[in-house]
Amino acid sequence: MDSISTSVARVGSRSRLTARVAALPGTDKALLALLFGAALLALVLGLVGGFVTALARAGALAFFPDDAYRLLTLHGVSVFFYWLYLIQAVLMLVLAAAENGRGLALRPLAWTGATLMLAGFGASEWISATGTPLLYDGSPELAADDPRSVGFFALGYLLLSAGLVASAVSGIATVLQPRLRGEASEFTSIGFALFAWAGFLVVSAIAATNAFLPGLLWSLGAGPFPADHGTEWHILFHNLHYLPLMATVLVWYVLSEQLTGVKSIHGARLSKIVFAAYLVFVPPTSLYHMFLEPNLSESVRVIGSLLSLFVSVPTLAAFAIIVSSLEASARAHGATGFFGWMRGLPWRNPAMANMGWAVVNMMLGITFAFVLIQEKLAPMLSDTFFVPGYFHFFAVGVLTQTFLAALMVILPALGGGTLWRPELLRCMPALVTIGLLVFGAAGIAAGFMGVPRRVFDIGYDGIAPAAWPVLMALVGIGATIFAIALSVSVYGVVRTMLSLRPSLEQAPVVDWRTGSRGVGAAPAWTGPLSVAALVAAMYVFTIVAFQLIQSSPIIAIGGGHGH
Repeated sequence: MDSISTSVARVGSRSRLTARVAALPGTDKALLALLFGAALLALVLGLVGGFVTALARAGALAFFPDDAYRLLTLHGVSVFFYWLYLIQAVLMLVLAAAENGRGLALRPLAWTGATLMLAGFGASEWISATGTPLLYDGSPELAADDPRSVGFFALGYLLLSAGLVASAVSGIATVLQPRLRGEASEFTSIGFALFAWAGFLVVSAIAATNAFLPGLLWSLGAGPFPADHGTEWHILFHNLHYLPLMATVLVWYVLSEQLTGVKSIHGARLSKIVFAAYLVFVPPTSLYHMFLEPNLSESVRVIGSLLSLFVSVPTLAAFAIIVSSLEASARAHGATGFFGWMRGLPWRNPAMANMGWAVVNMMLGITFAFVLIQEKLAPMLSDTFFVPGYFHFFAVGVLTQTFLAALMVILPALGGGTLWRPELLRCMPALVTIGLLVFGAAGIAAGFMGVPRRVFDIGYDGIAPAAWPVLMALVGIGATIFAIALSVSVYGVVRTMLSLRPSLEQAPVVDWRTGSRGVGAAPAWTGPLSVAALVAAMYVFTIVAFQLIQSSPIIAIGGGHGH
């Protein structure tokens, strides 16, 4: 391990990514800073709304029903749509600009996209705060007598969708420019991934338009009531669910090289195949989101169950590539022991710490997601607190922590400052995960016991099981832990964004670009074995779930809007 410890470097010697971000034109930096700031604002609003909602579910706060559902709507809209999609848009643009080396192509279109997304953000937040609470899926059935709320809510999402298309087109043009100039004969693995990611953003925007345009037309008196909104939402939700995972994997690829110097030992072609697999495996697997539809035929249910087995294939394949590349490079630098190679990773760097704990949360989230997507279990669990119990492992533990990791690397280069207190920030992902474990374990247990996911008063005049309020109190405790820790990380990122002066305190990285024994001299089994262990855990917890459901006296039947 001595050779690893002596390879520790400092961020002061900029890598290719940070150097290219620092060299971007001032106009591009202004656009990126604007979008980063808007994304962080959406995260803060969603974090506050979610924390207050969790306290209400735990019984620590009381609200009138409309106010409670308004908070829940603001939480879902802010986090699931605007934080996750503003941050994806800006990360796609900044990575494309860095890949290009000369800044953004079609710059006016990128600014137009930013303007549209910010207008959508304002419209959605305003109507969520003042209109009929529609929850984050904007179901027109909840406001059949309030066309104004339906129309403005749909307008916000449609503006976001139009902005995503404009940003994606600019990103695609930016990635294509080096080839059009004759400076590159083919895509790099990152360039190909950015191209696919931008295309996926366009597809998702089209699905959102298909879901919400009928609501806007109805509110204007130009179309019939959108009775099929639920089905269109399921199709959209599937893309919205997995597109951020593709972005997460790409960020892992980029940051792994940034923090260690390691590229895939399996070659660019395999990485391109894995990113292309998202386009192959994700769209056809959307059927399992429709398991709650009462008229769905049995044959479609069977096909949906079979296809659901493949939905995590691209993410797990990418994880195995990244981990095996890091392990092989570490062993080439003298690492020994089955897990000893991990000690050489720059865990004192907050970005690396965020990614590491994101992997832990991904394993937990995928395990329980596999339970939920089983055709026999979905109708029983989808309208219970099982869903937020497992889903926050993804939304907070994987996606948000990964995107914050990217900000911790990119923002210092973008603004010329330094990451705020890296020694403190590196401790936060572990605390976030501890909070999520409490929140998730209590929420999943509550789901198995039938606690409804969108009902705030679960006392039911004293006839509810005595364990329900205890479990929801634990949900509140877990939410408090991870909300505080996540708030510290967000504060640190905002301080970094506002910082203009370099500091002597730098976040450490390692340099494993070369090895004395050659990369691959020792086998790298951690990645494949981790995937095998995960698959085994999926089946074990699915069997346990069936047993628990069969023995439970309370069965929650889905109502068609389980997601």
